[in-house]
Amino acid sequence: MECKEWQKERNEQCRERHELSVERLRMIVAEETVDVAYQSYFQGCAAFLLELEAVRRKVENGSWDSLSVEEMRDFNEELYVDILGEHYKVSYANPAYAVKMLTEVYGQLLSFLYTELRGGIPYVFENRIDYLTILNELFIEVYHCFEEDMHPPYKMLKDILYWYASDYCDVFLADRIREQIDPKYTAFAAEIIETMDLEDDRYLYYYGEYVTENELGTARHLRSLPQETIQKMADVYTEGYRIGFITTGKDLSKKSVVNIRYCLGFERVVKAAIENFRKMGLSPVIYRAASSVITKREQHKIGYYGAIANKQYEYDHRFDQGLFMDKKYIERKLDVMRNVYEKEKERAAQFAGPAVMEIFGENPFCPEAKEEAVSYTDVQRSLALLYDSKSGQITNQYIRGEERSFTIIAYPVPEIGEQYAEIFDEVIRINTLDAELYKDVQQALIDALDQGEYVHILGKGENKTDLKVQLWKLKNPDKETIFENCVADVNIPVGEVFTSPVLEGTQGILNVSKVYLNELQYLDLSITFKDGMITEYTCSNFENEEENKKFIYDNILHNHSSLPLGEFAIGTNTTAYVAAKKYGIEEKLPILIAEKMGPHFAVGDTCYSWAEDNRVYNPNGKEIVAKDNSVSILRKENVEKAYFQCHTDITIPYEELEEISVLTKEGKQIILLKDGRFVLPGTEVLNEPFENL
Repeated sequence: MECKEWQKERNEQCRERHELSVERLRMIVAEETVDVAYQSYFQGCAAFLLELEAVRRKVENGSWDSLSVEEMRDFNEELYVDILGEHYKVSYANPAYAVKMLTEVYGQLLSFLYTELRGGIPYVFENRIDYLTILNELFIEVYHCFEEDMHPPYKMLKDILYWYASDYCDVFLADRIREQIDPKYTAFAAEIIETMDLEDDRYLYYYGEYVTENELGTARHLRSLPQETIQKMADVYTEGYRIGFITTGKDLSKKSVVNIRYCLGFERVVKAAIENFRKMGLSPVIYRAASSVITKREQHKIGYYGAIANKQYEYDHRFDQGLFMDKKYIERKLDVMRNVYEKEKERAAQFAGPAVMEIFGENPFCPEAKEEAVSYTDVQRSLALLYDSKSGQITNQYIRGEERSFTIIAYPVPEIGEQYAEIFDEVIRINTLDAELYKDVQQALIDALDQGEYVHILGKGENKTDLKVQLWKLKNPDKETIFENCVADVNIPVGEVFTSPVLEGTQGILNVSKVYLNELQYLDLSITFKDGMITEYTCSNFENEEENKKFIYDNILHNHSSLPLGEFAIGTNTTAYVAAKKYGIEEKLPILIAEKMGPHFAVGDTCYSWAEDNRVYNPNGKEIVAKDNSVSILRKENVEKAYFQCHTDITIPYEELEEISVLTKEGKQIILLKDGRFVLPGTEVLNEPFENL
């Protein structure tokens, strides 16, 4: 595919620099001018960069187009082989191996450098000569340090990496912001989707992402479905987005851009969705998940992406910016954000929010904790939190929370098992369940909950949950309600009722035997609350209790000393629960579906963060008033104290529940669920799917 004019101009500006860097790489491959201990590393890195250049030239001169699918697959495998399976054990991308082979002094730094170079793979397929030149020159600069001094000072190398990240913020980070709001910067993926032959597997190898049987199998399965089914999948996705604006009282007509996020293989659905969005007046921005330390958010994939070649690799490098992060670097990134958003403020105001298509079905990942991996110091943890807070405020200044919305839907990939096709059909059915039926049943739950002072959740058997959730006090029950009646708009599939709990008085233990959160598996997760704030936490992933706590601290608390209980909800999708049991896929379900299969509890911000002052109503006309808690309300005094930039849902499955009951101010107990079944009058229909167990 041809470069756009803005990219062509950039490429030409640095083409001479690029050619010079490539010539130097060719020399390095054969040189023996550094200490023998580091020759293998530098020669290997240079060879990898030359491999990238060889593929880039095939893309640029069009010879890539003539390759067979088998040849493309071979190139794809070769680019990622170093971090696959057993290869990763002896890869310099593995910090443990790098420290072993390159010493404790240089191991982390050089492992990070190699990881950053590997981030150049997608630049090859977008023919981003500018980005590749930057990476080549970074590598050569570090190499020259080892040429001039067999053992260069650590600080010298660290400074090189620091200034690389700092100086190129106004390239990588600035481009990243523009990619999120301007369709011309993300035409690459859109062109693949809209112009290439989606019946031919070859199109998947044009992205530069790693491609496995999941992506190929998904694309092939979608080809087997009639266009009517594809359109149905696209419609539920885009209608959920549109209805989300209506139910939250936001004006979609003021917007012109929607961000589509998806995983490779779903292009037929995305193509239909693009057409649907255009009919709403929305142009798509489809940006790739970040690959540079400057723009990544730890190991999380935000944007479109292919297979994750090695989740341990991603996990090992999630805190790599800890090698150089300081206050000046954070301030530099924030300054770039402010400047770019200010220049693009009119375009940013047109951004409507993300429409996300997630996948599930991959084998659960339980990471290995490596002491050789980079970790943050206490000061850096504070700086990371500061950046999250300040960047969230800047984004909200230009893309206002009260004006944007989102939608999320999920589908399985072939790795889920031999019954993939059958499971896929079942998920389509779950994603299109009758919202009207659930609306009425959920209203019965809300009518009971609105009478309560608090809700008591009690675990069953080995589940140690014993939690009291304090509820908002209604001033006008005839016109106000505590819980939102959530059918199928921003969160697909249907059904849950949720609220922002009152923190004061919320206390007890939340426990779940096994849960999968943000692609990480937690075993016997327990969290203790006092006045709605986390006071203790543990799990049984590791033998060492300190590692268990750090795992939760890093990935659920996201470096905060504590988080509030931002949401309490009761999921009502027993159909999804029974389907999960039938196919034995409970642990593979995404939180998007799992949260509808029992009560769930979100730690972090409320569901209404950045939009608390928007007036929101249930279908029965009552206004939802429980949107704030004593932390989020601090936004009126100091916004930095109000938000945590995270929201993690934790679900207790029905079979681990003894009881959920509502306690009224008169001392009356209203039982909603007993022994994992709904017992409140008006909700009995939710038990019907259990008959198929």
